[in-house]
Amino acid sequence: MPALATITVPQHRTLQDVIDTLHRYVDQVRRTGAQLQWEYAAAAFPYTLCTPEEGANRWCWLRGNNDLYRTIVFGVRDGTTIEIVLPDGHTHGDKAKANELCKYMLKQFGGTLQLFNGRTMSS
Repeated sequence: MPALATITVPQHRTLQDVIDTLHRYVDQVRRTGAQLQWEYAAAAFPYTLCTPEEGANRWCWLRGNNDLYRTIVFGVRDGTTIEIVLPDGHTHGDKAKANELCKYMLKQFGGTLQLFNGRTMSS
C-alpha cells in the first residue's frame, strides 16, 4: 500500500525548488564524504533523480541504485503542499530515507510536516 507524507509550506514552492533542495542535500553529503575521505554520498543518497517528460512540473522521483532502495516520489500540489509518496513495494530503506529527506526539506522550507505514520512536526 502506498504511503504519503506532506509538507505544508508557508511560501509558494515549485517542483524545481524541491529538485534544487535534493541537489543541495546531495552536495552536502558529498562534501561530508570528501572531509571523511570516503565515498559517503553513495551511501547517504543511494538514488538517481528522475523527471518525466510528461508531468515534469508536477512530480519527480528517486530511483534506487541497489536492492535496498526502490522509489520515492515527490510532487507539488497548489504550490503550498509538497507530497512525498512511497509506492507499493517500497523498502524500509526507502521509508527511512524519505523521512530523513522530509525533515531536511522542512528545515529548508519551513511549515508543517505530516509524516508517514500520521505524526506532525513543525519547523
